[in-house]
Amino acid sequence: MDISIIVPLFNEDESLPHLAEWIDRVMNEHGFTYEVIMVDDGSKDRSWQVIEELRAKNPCYKGVKFRRNYGKSAALNVGFGHAQGDVVITMDADLQDSPDEVPELYRMIKEEGYDLVSGWKKKRYDSKLAKNIPSKFFNWTTRKMSGIKLHDFNCGLKAYRRDVVKSIEVYGEMHRYIPVIAKWAGFSKIGEKVVQHRKREFGVTKFGLNRFINGYLDLMSIMFMSKFGKQPMHFFGLVGSGSFLLGFVAFVIVCILRLCGHISLTNSVWFYVSMLFILLGAMLFLSGFLGELICRNSTTRNTYLIEKELVD
Repeated sequence: MDISIIVPLFNEDESLPHLAEWIDRVMNEHGFTYEVIMVDDGSKDRSWQVIEELRAKNPCYKGVKFRRNYGKSAALNVGFGHAQGDVVITMDADLQDSPDEVPELYRMIKEEGYDLVSGWKKKRYDSKLAKNIPSKFFNWTTRKMSGIKLHDFNCGLKAYRRDVVKSIEVYGEMHRYIPVIAKWAGFSKIGEKVVQHRKREFGVTKFGLNRFINGYLDLMSIMFMSKFGKQPMHFFGLVGSGSFLLGFVAFVIVCILRLCGHISLTNSVWFYVSMLFILLGAMLFLSGFLGELICRNSTTRNTYLIEKELVD
């Protein structure tokens, strides 16, 4: 099979028939063998009924329905698990991503040898204050921290070689940083293509301002695990030793001053500061580190309650 198209969606029943018609036209014009995996992330409208109707008309359409809303990362991860195409394309269901971009994305993966090609919505139709300006800031931050030269990490329109999506896991809200996760997994040939961004025709955006805070925290988590996940003592040992050494030196100075009669040990604030640094040397980031390791090694991290499936 040439292409697997994964479409995560939430309350997009109006746009799905138009998207399916558009995808079918592009695939047939270029003679691709394909499948379209639509992952319904707990929609409350008729989205699943529309997916069933599409499946009845065309067996290339497959569907997965979550019992509740888990988020885009969960939908993508489940779609990656079902994908069978040589090239995997992800796109949003709101018609803001154009299926006309698929043939060129496919060519870049197959002929130019990219592991991953990310779309770049150079001209956007979103709110500048609510989306454009914050997105530019986070894209700049991610570029600097990851070393990946992409302008739009969060573009929903991306293409992957199949072994890329079979080698990575996406959870929480880390779909924004899939290129970073892919690079961490060893897939370093990452490209970019300017893609068309269209105005939303149906429904409303599903993302609020909290996504920027969550996105920043997820980036910190990814960068930490990519650098220190296999060698945690390189970070915790260094910071902990520094804190312990600073506290110990402060404690020795306080004791010398006490022996010289300059201060009273128990009444000196520096005595308690030195004790604080010593304790921090032993406990710094311990709870966060253990929590991250537990999360990453949990057997249920990517287990979701799926109500229905149409994937045969």
